[in-house]
Amino acid sequence: MTSTLVNDMENEYDQYLNDESRTVGKADYISFPTSEDDIVKIVSYAKKNNEKVTVQGALTGITAGAVPKGGIILNVSKMNKITGLRYDEGKKCFLLSIQPGVLLSEVRKALDNLDFDTKEWSDDSTNALKLLQKSGKWFFTPDPTEASASIGGMAACNASGARSFYYGPTRNYIDSARIVLSDGSKVKLRRGVDKVKNLKFTVKTDSGKEVKGQLPYYVMPDVKNASGYYVKKDMDLLDLFIGSEGTLGIITEMEIQLTPLPNQIWGVTSFFPSEKCAIDFVYAVREAKLDVKVAAIEYFNNKALNLIRKQKEITMAFSQMQDLLPNYHTAIYVELHGDTYEELSKAMLKIGELIVKCGGNEKDNWLATNPINLERLIAFRHATPECVNLIISERKKKNPHITKLGTDMAVPDSELKGIVDYYDDSISQSGLQAVMFGHIGSNHIHVNILPRGDNDYNKGKSMYLKWSDHVVGLGGTISAEHGVGKLKTAMLVEMYGKDNIEKMRAIKKIFDPDSILNSGNIFKSEN
Repeated sequence: MTSTLVNDMENEYDQYLNDESRTVGKADYISFPTSEDDIVKIVSYAKKNNEKVTVQGALTGITAGAVPKGGIILNVSKMNKITGLRYDEGKKCFLLSIQPGVLLSEVRKALDNLDFDTKEWSDDSTNALKLLQKSGKWFFTPDPTEASASIGGMAACNASGARSFYYGPTRNYIDSARIVLSDGSKVKLRRGVDKVKNLKFTVKTDSGKEVKGQLPYYVMPDVKNASGYYVKKDMDLLDLFIGSEGTLGIITEMEIQLTPLPNQIWGVTSFFPSEKCAIDFVYAVREAKLDVKVAAIEYFNNKALNLIRKQKEITMAFSQMQDLLPNYHTAIYVELHGDTYEELSKAMLKIGELIVKCGGNEKDNWLATNPINLERLIAFRHATPECVNLIISERKKKNPHITKLGTDMAVPDSELKGIVDYYDDSISQSGLQAVMFGHIGSNHIHVNILPRGDNDYNKGKSMYLKWSDHVVGLGGTISAEHGVGKLKTAMLVEMYGKDNIEKMRAIKKIFDPDSILNSGNIFKSEN
């Protein structure tokens, strides 16, 4: 199937056979559509010829969701236009129309500079831009670590990030989406309009065809969660597709909701003499009445700080980072959003009191009250995963099979202290090298195991599976923000049980009866 639209898979395209999971797949063809019509043609061909289609964005995922298993790669990176803007009077917000290949960094840059390519915009969109330019700064709240992620990819796995502690995940900020289904038909789903009622739904395609069905019901864990299909009795049908990892349809355009940028954004990284003190501080901040938005609460354990200390000595990129004093054992980063300097000052004074009350010292803090210093704290927040990736890259030179093993699990509020102790004990007993960091405000901690060889890697994989069973037993989730992809399908079975996995398969069959789209994501493919 070689054409101007779809090419035979050649060596020059090998980079599209893997994502950040470092899992390598295979494909027969590759396509870079530039329009919805292109996607319709590709999907229609795949349907007719029983070819699998793997949808890709920017390849920043870590669960192999974009790794192909034969068939056609459909990479949306050339569908990278911001196509319009409107102001919603009812919601009192701006909505940006966007193709799935646009990167998060590009959205941020356009909003920061209020600079958009408007050559193909409608008059209504250009008028909305004039209103936006008079309305102060607005932002798109989801903030995964990789700003190079595509918006389509973020929608596919319902990405979140540090600020999701207050603002929530990507799902909360998608107002509508155009979607191509597995037979090439097109639908538009709008929040508040296309509803599921008592689990039943009907949606019309652009051609007038009706897709009807009834969703099964199962109980999702009451924690931050990006595992499996989102199902509630009277939900927006749009929410079923967000987080479905490309298995139900291909998003070709979205409207994303913007939020007014706070006038004041402050941050503080506090260093505590023990992990217990740090976790006590997390509980205290969550319970405090600060009268401002607590946007993020992040965590870095002692081994993470030691990793940064070592990289500061040997890697130029980290040498300019602030010094980590010997008494800095565990760190917590808190980010506050508010309207006035006075209210942020008052809130930060309360934070200082909580630090002391929990066993910390007001001198052992890095405070940021302006954008320049805040960027330094955010850079520090990203330093741990960057250090991990550097180390793994070096080890892969000697052993190509080596990858990091990174968890993405979350537990209920009551289980936070227990799960940290559980991870600490397991790592200590195993002798593995590992660091812990992440979104502790949501009880969502990333444990990164750094294998030194095949034995470590195999031991780490076994331990990860043991941890997932334990977390599920506590009422938690096996994936809080990265999705299931192809690497966590067995864990999802443990989380929901075989009967509920079959119910998820039934959902897929409604929209993709031949299992053409992103085969192997969420649950193991049947063929």
